[in-house]
Amino acid sequence: MSIETGILYIVATPLGNLADITYRAVQVLRDVDLIAAEDTRHSLPLLRYYGIDTLLISLHEHNEQARAVELTARLRAGESIAMISDAGTPLISDPGYRLVANARAAGLPVTPIPGPSAVIAALSTAGLPTNRFVFEGFLPPKAGARQRRLQELTVEMRTLVFYEASHRIAASLNAMRDVLGRERRAVVARELTKTFENSHGDTLAALCDWINAEAKRRRGEFVVVVEGASESPHRAPSLDIRRLLSVLLTELPVKTAARLAADVTGDKKNALYRLALKIASESSQHPA
Repeated sequence: MSIETGILYIVATPLGNLADITYRAVQVLRDVDLIAAEDTRHSLPLLRYYGIDTLLISLHEHNEQARAVELTARLRAGESIAMISDAGTPLISDPGYRLVANARAAGLPVTPIPGPSAVIAALSTAGLPTNRFVFEGFLPPKAGARQRRLQELTVEMRTLVFYEASHRIAASLNAMRDVLGRERRAVVARELTKTFENSHGDTLAALCDWINAEAKRRRGEFVVVVEGASESPHRAPSLDIRRLLSVLLTELPVKTAARLAADVTGDKKNALYRLALKIASESSQHPA
């Protein structure tokens, strides 16, 4: 394989286990003119392990805007650049969007070097439907915003995938249990491909108890996979629940609108009530 000039390579790197890297990724990292890394200190052990001594600079959320301009200019000048994140596939809840957008706007080629992804790794072992799923990244850190985001997902029928940090995993699971339902099935995948990798599946209610039972279970990096909402056999395939509630709310109180919507769709009244509250609040803030 030969490295071409003026190309931006988006290179996936291991989540934890250093052996989880492709031959092509190693060759690209060795042969490019420059590697842009989310955290150079974090990436150095990987590069040293494979004997890669390519010039390394940082590209993170605090300097990405300026770096994107600089690196696009270097690509224009004919340099080849590889972008890596701390782990997994770059740009998936990681910096890099501005650089890729700039390169494409400049008409420069952007080439993926595929490999590990925590989203796909967790989905592949969760035992939940994978034919349709939605990646939600990290939930909002504040409780109110987190609850509102989950309320918007109560009727989402695709499998849900979240990232979460150790200091918020318990609070996020509690919120999922309270908003999405105690009996909703989910899997908590922790420290994927690392020494203390663990994956545990159960109902959201049981997972909340499990995560709080031992402090070590709340350490590390998490992917949470949650089954989607059940489709009611009584619902018309094309029924827009949000629009139905919006129409009902023009004539009825929130509680009545939610009850009637539940009768029509077969969905849970509590979830529809929360969604109706949100729609009513949005309407009051933005009157016609």
